[in-house]
Amino acid sequence: MKPPKKDETDLDSEAARRALDYYLNPPPSRPSLDNRIWTLHDGVSSEQAHDHAVALLRCAAATAHETATHQPQGMTREILFALMHMMNMARTLLEHKQSVQVGGE
Repeated sequence: MKPPKKDETDLDSEAARRALDYYLNPPPSRPSLDNRIWTLHDGVSSEQAHDHAVALLRCAAATAHETATHQPQGMTREILFALMHMMNMARTLLEHKQSVQVGGE
C-alpha cells in the first residue's frame, strides 16, 4: 500500500521539473541584428564575400569527399557524397552567377 501523500510538502515531480526548467533553463534568445554569431568586417565588398563563399564551398566539398572515401559502404558514405554534391552545385551556381555578371558588364 502506498503511503498517503502529504499535499503541503510533496510536489508533483513533473510540475517541479517544469518550474525549474522555466527559471533555470530559459529558452535561447532568437537571433537578431544585435546578437549575430559573426559579421563581415566593414569594407568587405560583395565580390570579396562571394569569392570567399565559393572558396569555403570548395573546401567543404573536398572535406566531405575525403571523409566519404574513408567510410565503408553504407548510409554515412552516401550522405557524405550527397553533401559534397550539393556543395558543388551551390558553388557552381555562384560561379555561374559571377561569370554572367562579368560577361554582362
